[in-house]
Amino acid sequence: MLVTFKSHASPTITMLENLAQFLLGLVGKKLGERGAIGEDEMGEAIAKLEAAIAEDNAAAKKESEGKKSEERDEDDRLRLAQRAYPLLDMLRESRKENVAVMWEVGNR
Repeated sequence: MLVTFKSHASPTITMLENLAQFLLGLVGKKLGERGAIGEDEMGEAIAKLEAAIAEDNAAAKKESEGKKSEERDEDDRLRLAQRAYPLLDMLRESRKENVAVMWEVGNR
């Protein structure tokens, strides 16, 4: 299933349900058929997502220490930052304009 995130402040984002569920869990929300991150929750959601990205980046750095560059290339995978930045950017833009971020789960 796909989850579509919408905000009047930025373009629509569509992602797979499992990623959306994970990212929403990081910011303290549960994935339902529909939901929203309100204006009053935006600051905390951004801070939680940024903290999770920083923690993941630190773990990646620790993992890559001592590895040869060939091993790092083989072990390279999408980190949380690459997966979370579209939603993080949407949250930041929405915060600037004081609008909510809404989502809905669809079958397409």
